[in-house]
Amino acid sequence: MYLCTFMKKNLIFSLFIGIGVLMMSSCKTEFERIRATGDFDTRYKKAFEYYEGEEYLKAQTLFELIISELRGKVEAEKVYFYYAYTHYHLGQYILASYYFNTFSRTFTNSKFKEEADFMAGYSHYELSPTYRLDQSYSKKAIDAFQLFVNTYPTSKRVAACNDLIDEIRKKMEEKAFAEGTLYFDLRQYQSATQSFENLLRDYPETSNAEQVRFLVLKANFLLAENSIFDKQMERFQETLKYIEKFRSKYPKSKYTKEVKNILKDSNKKLKKIKNVRY
Repeated sequence: MYLCTFMKKNLIFSLFIGIGVLMMSSCKTEFERIRATGDFDTRYKKAFEYYEGEEYLKAQTLFELIISELRGKVEAEKVYFYYAYTHYHLGQYILASYYFNTFSRTFTNSKFKEEADFMAGYSHYELSPTYRLDQSYSKKAIDAFQLFVNTYPTSKRVAACNDLIDEIRKKMEEKAFAEGTLYFDLRQYQSATQSFENLLRDYPETSNAEQVRFLVLKANFLLAENSIFDKQMERFQETLKYIEKFRSKYPKSKYTKEVKNILKDSNKKLKKIKNVRY
């Protein structure tokens, strides 16, 4: 009796396992069968069906299998374009940009060329990180968008490119300001001055221009104050030039009081230096 019950339980368990294996096999059957088959038409049709169904990895796999068979055929253009898009949708942005660029160079007369050129830049934009990190991909995105605007000046995508360029430049400006501020806080005043001046050169329309110019003159003053005696006169005189430029540009600045104090201290220091030399 016990043996019969045990055998029945084993049989039921085996049936469940068998059913589970069959179900798992059936889930894989269609894709595995299509991937394994040598039938081009089936792979071609199902690749686009998977793409439309947002099963991008399956679509990508099938596109890869049929691309080599499409050299010289009219279908190659569409397949390669959607193949590039599968990388984009899967978050493989470096490869996406590469394949969109390759598509554009290969199919120079394609109706998809404009979109491919835009997506090559947009893939780099997707890789553009927070302002605190390296901005290499941000620069690549700007270059790609600028090239697009120059190539397709009447495109409806030009406005989007310009907006994206402005957004990226704002982030890169923020990074430049953070770097200058960091140098200033670390008392590396010469590096801070250079960094802030680069910011003003690269982003002349910055909304932080007044603050940046104030920090430049203040960093110059603190550099002079902390310099060896032989360099102090030259550097305090340089500070006076920065002050003159600042006051000329911002006669009603919110930093007026601090600038006056720096001017007063700079003149006092210069007088003392001249007396010592005399």
